[in-house]
Amino acid sequence: MNAPRARVARRPVHGVLLLDKPIGLSSNQALQKAKWLLRAEKAGHTGTLDPLATGVLPLCFGAATKFSQMHLDADKAYETTVRLGIKTSTADVEGDVLSERPVDFSQVKLDTVLQRFTGPIAQVPPMHSALKKDGKALYEYARAGIEVEREPRHVVIYALKQLPAPMDIAQPAIKLVVECSKGTYIRTLGEDIGEALGCGAHLSALRRIRTGGFDTSQCVSLEALEAMTEEQRLACLLPVDALLPQHVAVTLDSENAARFLSGMRRRGAWADAEQVAVYATMPKALLGTAHVNAGELIPVRLLSPLEISETLGQQQALEQSLKQSNETLALGA
Repeated sequence: MNAPRARVARRPVHGVLLLDKPIGLSSNQALQKAKWLLRAEKAGHTGTLDPLATGVLPLCFGAATKFSQMHLDADKAYETTVRLGIKTSTADVEGDVLSERPVDFSQVKLDTVLQRFTGPIAQVPPMHSALKKDGKALYEYARAGIEVEREPRHVVIYALKQLPAPMDIAQPAIKLVVECSKGTYIRTLGEDIGEALGCGAHLSALRRIRTGGFDTSQCVSLEALEAMTEEQRLACLLPVDALLPQHVAVTLDSENAARFLSGMRRRGAWADAEQVAVYATMPKALLGTAHVNAGELIPVRLLSPLEISETLGQQQALEQSLKQSNETLALGA
């Protein structure tokens, strides 16, 4: 029997952690593990990855959770291996085998099929998905042996690139890099490509390599986090406004910043903008988001004074800790 996990003293933590999610964990399980390691009070993620998928999973802590929904609309990129000749009930390796067919096609036919699935396409969501029907997740119907009608969803495949296939598997496979819009089901894409090739297919591997402006080179693993000190874990966090890269920056003086934080509109010589990140001048701090219409800065999502204070305090404490570490290293050199 596993020993009970020790209780930890929670604390306010603010920022974005780019996690390289391991295979076998759900997004929520990975989130809870990272939350425990950081001793964070509040956390959330910006969209799920299947347990069998690995790769970029942005985790939001504290004030960052207020802007996590904005990242759901981000474009994504995946690297996937499509196993040919076998169709399964879940379109991946976890499902039951539904059919097996011979694999026989030319590279010319494959190129033609991949081109057909590039650009705007319609997908029927898989039954084994978290999409809801009448308030109930589709996978719940699937587990009960019930198939319900699903409306096709329109997504965009920006690029579909074939990579050299893995040589260590017995079954024929193709390896692809998929650049796509939000809401794209890669399992469905792989299954549809298999049907178009006349042999059926399912995914044997899936890795998200980019979401929005975040990619795997910026990520940290749970294993690496476990080996770090608390200060090193905090240093892995990106600032809250890392979730707002497309927002126009507007900076307010102390008087206008206080009024903006109370929910009041401000007037200024600003161009109209749908997405605005609003900052205070002294000290430099994110106050929230807004939009500008006819010279009016209209609040949309505000941080609380406590969140702002805690974020500044966290940054100052981290900077002080890093300074002390550098001084210690210098003395020992």
